[in-house]
Amino acid sequence: DPQLAAATAVCSSLPGLVSQQIEVCLQHPSTIRSVSDGARRGIIECQYQFRNERWNCTTRNDEQSVFGYILERGSRETAFIYAVTSAGVVHAVTQACSSGNLTDCSCDSTGNGLETPEGWKWGGCSDNLNYGVQFARKFVDAPERVKPAPETKNKKAWSVRMKMNLHNNEAGRQVVSSLMRMQCRCHGISGSCEVKTCWRTMPSFTEIGDTLKHKYRQAVQVAPKVRKRLRRKNKSKTKRRLPVGKGDLVHIHKSPNYCVNDPQKGIPGTSGRICNKTSDEPDSCDLLCCGRGYN
Repeated sequence: DPQLAAATAVCSSLPGLVSQQIEVCLQHPSTIRSVSDGARRGIIECQYQFRNERWNCTTRNDEQSVFGYILERGSRETAFIYAVTSAGVVHAVTQACSSGNLTDCSCDSTGNGLETPEGWKWGGCSDNLNYGVQFARKFVDAPERVKPAPETKNKKAWSVRMKMNLHNNEAGRQVVSSLMRMQCRCHGISGSCEVKTCWRTMPSFTEIGDTLKHKYRQAVQVAPKVRKRLRRKNKSKTKRRLPVGKGDLVHIHKSPNYCVNDPQKGIPGTSGRICNKTSDEPDSCDLLCCGRGYN
């Protein structure tokens, strides 16, 4: 079967897939192209959002892991990477569905032709977010659902880390859903709005990035203990822990300061970066140079 042969070629060329991902890939090889587009979209957005900060979402040329140590650590940067990549996959797959590029899905036409109490009709091509979200869940979450290797030393830490990743993946997908909006077109003589057709459409990816950056700033540190649910790391003994929200980004570890070059950890440091003398934002010379000199 030439289709299967093509699918096998696509799926075996992707490094580091777990068996469930390979299975999904073989069933939907055309959708996998959108998955890699989406992951790329996520990385580009990450680099845009952090372009002026000490950590500027540095990637390295490593097929297995473009982020290396940063992904291993479990910091708020890790949380952002997982969320933005997961959102990128939803965005790209959903877009491919709507533009008719995939055989597995098309526009979301549920409700088309139905009239609402306000007198407008559902019509046009609504973005099929459901398919995008379900597909991303199946594919992007798969590595976090694999049982730990027998040689994994600290299975408890491993389990909390998987929970963290799954939580941030879901938070990324949720941002796309929460920013869906309605677009309408008027029909009628010379543009009079006698009939209005409306459909649901996705936000631009920059909007998703902005929202995730805001969530990054307010990311919640969670306790590195295994429980059914992730819980806040509590500073004071007396206060009740607020539950972690579904849409919050969560992290386990504090971030390194990213100032000094540490090749082992994949941190390039900030020397040689261009800073802004007149700014009091993260790109200011004081913050970006970490108190070292600048000219």
